[in-house]
Amino acid sequence: MSNSTKYVFVTGGVTSSLGKGIISASLAKLLQARGYSITIQKLDPYINIDPGTLNPYEHGECFVTDDGAETDLDLGHYERFLNVPTSQANNVTTGKIYQSVIEKERRGDFLGKTVQVIPHITDEIKERIQILGNKGVYDIVITEIGGTVGDIESLPYIEAVRQMKWEFEQDCIVVHLTLVPYLAAAGELKTKPTQHSVKQLLEMGVQPDILCCRTEHELDLTLRRKIAKFCNVNMNAVIESRDAESIYDVPLLMQAEELDKVVLEKLGLPTKLTPDLGSWKEFLDRLKNPEFQVTIGLVGKYVELKDSYKSISESLIHAGVANKTKVIVRWIHSEKVTKENLDESMEGLDGILVAPGFGSRGISGKIDAVRYARENKVPFFGICLGMQCAVVEFARNVLNLKEAHTTEISDRCKDPVIDIMAEQKEISEMGGTMRLGSYQCQLTPGSNISEAYHIDKISERHRHRYEFNNNYLEQFENSGMKATGKNPETGLVEVVEIKDHPWFVGTQFHPEYKSTVAKPHPLFTAFISAVLKNSK
Repeated sequence: MSNSTKYVFVTGGVTSSLGKGIISASLAKLLQARGYSITIQKLDPYINIDPGTLNPYEHGECFVTDDGAETDLDLGHYERFLNVPTSQANNVTTGKIYQSVIEKERRGDFLGKTVQVIPHITDEIKERIQILGNKGVYDIVITEIGGTVGDIESLPYIEAVRQMKWEFEQDCIVVHLTLVPYLAAAGELKTKPTQHSVKQLLEMGVQPDILCCRTEHELDLTLRRKIAKFCNVNMNAVIESRDAESIYDVPLLMQAEELDKVVLEKLGLPTKLTPDLGSWKEFLDRLKNPEFQVTIGLVGKYVELKDSYKSISESLIHAGVANKTKVIVRWIHSEKVTKENLDESMEGLDGILVAPGFGSRGISGKIDAVRYARENKVPFFGICLGMQCAVVEFARNVLNLKEAHTTEISDRCKDPVIDIMAEQKEISEMGGTMRLGSYQCQLTPGSNISEAYHIDKISERHRHRYEFNNNYLEQFENSGMKATGKNPETGLVEVVEIKDHPWFVGTQFHPEYKSTVAKPHPLFTAFISAVLKNSK
């Protein structure tokens, strides 16, 4: 059976966090540079419907797509590397699979049959894998399977891969990412974990076609030969994946190892053009040879796990490169910021970014950080809850509404300058019920935000339940905080700015979701540019 779309599955063994997402994105980048149309999807084995209800400590940030899907943070890597938007179909969880099968069973779709993992769950998985392939848009679909081979929850996914390899023989290959650890005491690299991982995959009926070996040291010819022999793969399909200085080095390292070439050979596809990675190399060159340096304080409550703010930290890197500037991020835990240690906490910062989030923990530290930025004329950028904190701070300290707050934290506060959105009032369920995805925003000419975008109407992604309370808008504007971006249909305030300040912008939307290597986000670029100008 042949298929017009080819499928590449990326699995992982030995340990999690080996970088399947970065390998998938790097391979996709190389294939895209050879002229192929590519998309990547992530299959996540957890039973949550999506990561929207997960604490960032559990799973890092929740990435939001244009069509309002709350997805795994790896989709952020896919978009940043490929400069192509993802959608609802690019992230599938076990929760979604089972939910769909159970709904079909309740409707009577299975006509009295016993519903089982095979064939019903595996058929659903295969259907989801092929949704993107059946669009006729993509030459190759890369599917990253979360977790590690051998996990109980990954079994149905591996079985679906086995079936697809059997059904579409020439059109499916498996790239298995594994670890070749260095034992300092023995002074050598060990291949046994890789052998065991492949053996486990073989027990499930899947023979990997290519092995990507994560390693801290060089894999010499002897080791490659040994891995190839014990794992039934060709020598040229044993790919060394060395630790890199930056994730943006990985596509070039994979190109040097000819990963893209081996993949195309295995799929029976022509190697087409030599990949043109000129602009990518230029980006790396600017990243590694900056002319300037600034320090940005990222104020948030999940800073122990940097992945909680992955898109923001990557957007700062992109914006830094656009400004020939090295951006040093100082991670500031908002729970530890108090009025007493405020000056000390913010000392030496060239710019302050107050991060998004939910809930009351650490909010007073965020509000204090905003006050510091406003009063000391430090360039400020507030995102989502960060923008709302800027509104609360301004209400309390400039408008003198001492009890101003957001009803998310204090539902009976005297001055609810941030309030729940009207359409959210009747909603009691948590999952997928926020204002999600892309919405339009009309910008005020001459404002910082319109100067950043160079256009007057933009579209950005959202993830929130609360909004600026328009009953207070006149008071704010009369005192110097302007609403410079509004949703044209609802009048929802999307952007606030303070005029007599080097650069003070808060956005209700999440610009970080749209920054890519090829197109650094204009707002982050403008922020770093203002920081640079101010620090000089």
